[in-house]
Amino acid sequence: MTETTADEVLAELASLDDPQFRKVNAKHGDDHGVNLGKLRAIAKRLKTQHDLARSLWATGDTAARLVALLICRPKAFGRDELDSMLRDARAPKVHDWLVNYVVKKNPHAEELRNSWSADPDPVVASAGWALTSERVTKSPDTLNLSGLLDVIEAQMKDAPGRLQWAMNHCLAMIGIEHAEHRPRALEIGEHLEVLKDYPTPPNCTSPYAPIWINEMVSRQPAS
Repeated sequence: MTETTADEVLAELASLDDPQFRKVNAKHGDDHGVNLGKLRAIAKRLKTQHDLARSLWATGDTAARLVALLICRPKAFGRDELDSMLRDARAPKVHDWLVNYVVKKNPHAEELRNSWSADPDPVVASAGWALTSERVTKSPDTLNLSGLLDVIEAQMKDAPGRLQWAMNHCLAMIGIEHAEHRPRALEIGEHLEVLKDYPTPPNCTSPYAPIWINEMVSRQPAS
């Protein structure tokens, strides 16, 4: 049985490209037209193939990079390699999957979180804040939550879009997960009014932090 090549995967992805999906994805900054269910099916069939993943990433093709992130070995990437990949991840979906499916599972995640959070590139910084939100939820012991709230209060209002979104998510997670910081998190959200008017579909929770925090806390079991 011959191994699948990057060119074969690219050809299959090209055959699945749908102009309607491409049009919808373009609104979110993603330049591909492959249904994600079909893309995931390709990755499921390929299973884990780290060398192929590297080859697909090297093509620069957005759909191919999404497949790469699903078939790679997250722990096999070096710190500098992940840093380069993030800075080269232009499409928002590639950026999100790289952070959530790969970096979070990599042994260099904490080191990258620290360096990315203070990066002058707001898109890179947003990845650092996404990793911080993960720690706020799962391993907050050594985090300075008050310090994080200080930074959010001072910088979130004027932060560029993706960075603002990531900082707002962190604000909400602090408010939801840590009752002792909840009043201040709510106060910051109410004062800054970030995403207050964000259009939210019916039956979905608003990303406006005070609404988000109160809604999720109301769902928590009584202690």
